[in-house]
Amino acid sequence: MDLAALPPVRVIDGLRHDAVDFSALINDGAPVVLKGAAADLPLVAIGRDGADAAMAYLARFDAGRAVVGFVGEPAIAGRFFYNDTLTAMNFAAGRAPLADYLARIRDGEDAVYLGSTDLDIYFPGLRAENPVVPDGVLPGGTRPLASIWIGNHTVAATHWDMSNNIACPLVGRRRFLLFPPDQIANLYPGPLDPTPGGQVVSMVDPRAPDLDRYPRYRAALERAVVAELEPGDVLVYPALWWHQVEALDGFNVMINHWWNDTPAFVDTPMTTLLHGLLSLRSRPDSEKQSWRALFDYYLFGPAGQGAEHLPRHARGALGEMDEGAARRLRAQVMQRLNR
Repeated sequence: MDLAALPPVRVIDGLRHDAVDFSALINDGAPVVLKGAAADLPLVAIGRDGADAAMAYLARFDAGRAVVGFVGEPAIAGRFFYNDTLTAMNFAAGRAPLADYLARIRDGEDAVYLGSTDLDIYFPGLRAENPVVPDGVLPGGTRPLASIWIGNHTVAATHWDMSNNIACPLVGRRRFLLFPPDQIANLYPGPLDPTPGGQVVSMVDPRAPDLDRYPRYRAALERAVVAELEPGDVLVYPALWWHQVEALDGFNVMINHWWNDTPAFVDTPMTTLLHGLLSLRSRPDSEKQSWRALFDYYLFGPAGQGAEHLPRHARGALGEMDEGAARRLRAQVMQRLNR
C-alpha cells in the first residue's frame, strides 16, 4: 500500500524550534509538522556528509555504557513485531557497546534498532549541542524526557504513547502514519502482554493490510494522516495518537521529547485500565452502563464537579489533588488491592 498517497499532516513553514509554542500545538488536538524547524542543528549538517560522519559524531558523546538494542533477521523486513504465534517477538533484544551496534548497522544485513535510549544518560552533551526543544520552552520550564533512536531500515509497528511527542529526525528520513485515538477498534490492537516495546500495537501491517482479516481498518485509513519527514523537520502530536514509524534510509537518527502537562505525582491511567479489566469487564452490561455514568461524573467530566457542592473540609479524595493527597489515595488503593 502506498502510504505516501494518504492525506498529509498539516505543515507549518518558517518556525524555528526555539520559538515554538508547543503546548498550543498540542491543544489544537492534531499532529503538525514544523518544516525545517531544526535544520540548523549540528547533527543535521553532519548527517549530510554520510553515515560514517554521523556515527563518528555520535561516538564523541558515547558515555561508554552498554546500550539496549534490537536485532531482527532479514525475513522480518525491518518490522519489529510479534512472532507467528503472538507469544514472543520476531527480534532479539540485547545489550552491547554502541560501537558494536553501529558496526552491525554498517553491515546492513539485519534490521538494527536502538529505541528510546535516554539521551542524557547514554549521550551526555548531545542534547546541549542539538537542542530540539530548548530548556524553558515548555510550560512551567518543563525539561522533557529526551530519547534517541538509531538504526537502519526499520519499522516500529503502529502503537500509542501516553505522552505528547515532539519527534525530530536528524539523520535520514522518517515516515509517520498517524491515527486519532478514537480509531482503536479499527486498528485491531494486539495482546497487552507481551509487546514489542512496552505498548500495545496494532495487528495490521499498514504496508500490506489484510483487509479480509481486518475489514474495519478501511475506516481507520479514512482518518489516517502521514508525515514525510526530512532531517531537521519537527513533528508534534498529542498523547495517545496511534503511529507507525518507518526509518527510510540506511542510517537514521531521531531525537524525540515526551512530556505531559500533569504533575509528577499523577499515576498512569494504564494502571486504571488494567484494574478495570479485573473489576468491570465481566459485570453485566446494565451494571457497566451504570459504572460508566459514575466514571463520567467523577473522572471524565469537569475536574471539580464531584466536590463542588461539598464543604472543603469534607471533600477528601474528591478535593484538589497534590502530592500529599496523591500519596494518601494511593495507599488507600493499595490497601483495597491487598485484600
